Amino acid sequence: MRKIFSVRQVPRLEWSSATPLNLRPGLRTLFYLNFGLVLFGLGESLLIASGAGVSPWTVLAQGIALNTDWSIGFSTMVVSFAILLLWVPLKQKPGIGTLLNALIIAFMIDFSLGWLPYPTIFDWQLAQAAAGVMLVGIASGIYLTANLGAGPRDGLMTGLQALTGLPIATIRIALEVAAVSTGWYLGGVVGAGTLLFAFGVGPCVAIGILLVKKFL
Repeated sequence: MRKIFSVRQVPRLEWSSATPLNLRPGLRTLFYLNFGLVLFGLGESLLIASGAGVSPWTVLAQGIALNTDWSIGFSTMVVSFAILLLWVPLKQKPGIGTLLNALIIAFMIDFSLGWLPYPTIFDWQLAQAAAGVMLVGIASGIYLTANLGAGPRDGLMTGLQALTGLPIATIRIALEVAAVSTGWYLGGVVGAGTLLFAFGVGPCVAIGILLVKKFL
C-alpha cells in the first residue's frame, strides 16, 4: 500500500515521446496511446452497464445529458473540452493524445454500451463496477506513458500534483469527489460504484503505472 501512494510522477519509458507536442510520434507510441484510451472507455462503459453507479465524471456527464438530451458519450466529450480550460493557469501542455482522449473515450462509451452485460444481482453489479475501476486505472498507466499529452482529467491531476506536491492518488480522489458532487446536483445517478471509483481510481492509476513499469 505504501508503494502505491509513493507514486508521484508518470515514468518515461522506451516508447515514451520526448515531448507532448510531438506531431510525428512512432507507431509503438501511438499504439500504446490508443490501446490505453480504448481500455479506458471500456472501463467507463463497464461501470455504466453495471448498474451499481457510474464514475464521478460520468455522473457529471449524466447530469448534463439529463438537461440537454445528449448521449452520455457526447456529454463526456463536452466535459473533456471544458476541463481543458482549467489547464491554462496550470500551464499544462496538450498534445495529440489530449484530443484523442476526448474523442476515443466518448466514442467507446457510446459504442460498447450495446455489447456489455447488464447484471441484475447486486454482487455481480459490484464486481463489474470494480472491474471497470481497475481497468480505468491500468488504462491510465498505459496511455499516460506515451507522453503525447495527458487527457483532460489526467492533465488536471498531474498539473495539480506538480503545483501542490501531493501524491497522485490524493489529488485524483479530491477531483473525483468534486466531480460527483456537481454531477449529483445536476441529477446524475450516484451509487456504490460511484464511491468505489471515487476512492479507488487514484490507487488504481498508481497500480497501473507500477504495472507498466514492471512488465512493459
